[in-house]
Amino acid sequence: MTQNLSFFDGHNDVLLRFYLDKDGDPIAKFLNGSAKGHINLPQARDAGLFGGMFAVFSPSREPFDLKALQGASYDVPLPSALDVATAQASALKQISLLFRLEAESNGAIVVCRDAAQIRSTMQQGSLAIVLHMEGACAIDGDLAALDVLYAAGLRSLGPVWSRPNHFAHGVPLKFPSPPDTGEGLSELGRDLVRACNRLGVLIDLSHLNEKGFWDIAKLSTAPLVATHSNVHAICPTPRNLTDRQLDAIRETEGFVGLNFATSYLRPDGQMRADTDVEWMVRHLDALIEKLGENGVGLGSDFDGAIIPAAIGDVRGLPRFFEVLQKHGYNENLLKRIASENWLSVLERTIG
Repeated sequence: MTQNLSFFDGHNDVLLRFYLDKDGDPIAKFLNGSAKGHINLPQARDAGLFGGMFAVFSPSREPFDLKALQGASYDVPLPSALDVATAQASALKQISLLFRLEAESNGAIVVCRDAAQIRSTMQQGSLAIVLHMEGACAIDGDLAALDVLYAAGLRSLGPVWSRPNHFAHGVPLKFPSPPDTGEGLSELGRDLVRACNRLGVLIDLSHLNEKGFWDIAKLSTAPLVATHSNVHAICPTPRNLTDRQLDAIRETEGFVGLNFATSYLRPDGQMRADTDVEWMVRHLDALIEKLGENGVGLGSDFDGAIIPAAIGDVRGLPRFFEVLQKHGYNENLLKRIASENWLSVLERTIG
C-alpha cells in the first residue's frame, strides 16, 4: 500500500544545492537524475514525491559544517547577520534557478501558487513546488521585496534562520537548550507577520526562538505552522518545540512537519547518520498525541541536514512509511501524513 502514496514534503534545500554547485549544470543534473544529493526528479517520481516546499536560503559568508553538532554538549557560534543587498543577491539567483528548472522540465515541474494548483499538479504526476524562504534577511524594512517575491510565487516564509535579522531572532546551534534564548519580534517583524497574513503567505515558525513564537501566536490570524521541527521533550535542542508550543499550535488547528535531521531526532542531539529510524517514529507518535492526526506531516530537511542512513535520500520515504505501517498506523493516517494534512493546512493559509 505504501508504494501507492503520494508525498508532499514541507522543507528541502535543493535550491541552495543548485546555488552552490560549481560543477556543471545543476538543473540538467536534477532533471536527468545525475545530481548528487537527497533529491532529483527521477528518484522523486520513483519514490512518490510529487510536491514540496523548496527553500531559498541565503548562505553566510562564514563556512558552516553540520558535523560541528557533536559532543555531549555544544554551542556552535552563529554566522554573522547578512545585509539585505547580499542576501537578496543569492536569493534572487536561487529563485531564477527554480524558474529555469520549471521551464526546462517540459511540464514535469510546476511552481504552484495555491492549494488547488498543488493538488492538480500532483494528480497529473508532475512535481508541485511551493516557493519558500528560510529567513527573511533578503526582505527590506519597508517590505517592498515581499510584494515582489509574492508576485513571483513566494507562499511560505520563515522570518528567521538561526542567525538574527531585522525581523526576529533565531535559536542558537546549542545543545542542550530550551528555545527561550533571546528577544522576540522587532516592530518590523510584527509588520512582516501582518503583511504575510494579508497576502496569504504561510509563516514558518521553525528556527524562531520562543519569544518570537509567542509574538506570532498572539498576532497572526493564520494557523501556526512549523514546517520542519520536532519534539523538545524527546530531543532538547532549541530547534524543537516544547509541549506548551505544541498546545498552542493545536489550538489554531496548526501543523508541524517532522524533521529528519538527526540532531533534532536523537536525545543526545548528535548530527550522525547512524541514527535509528525508531527516533523518527517516536517523534511522530508524540506529535500526533499533542496535535492530533490532522496536525502532522513531513518536513524532511533533505539536502540541508544529515539524515538517518536507513532513509538515505528521497527513495527512503516509502521505506519509512512501511515502518509506520508495521508500527500500527492505518491506511487513512498514512495518507494524511504523506500529503493530505499538508494540503489541508495550505488551503487554510495560502488559499
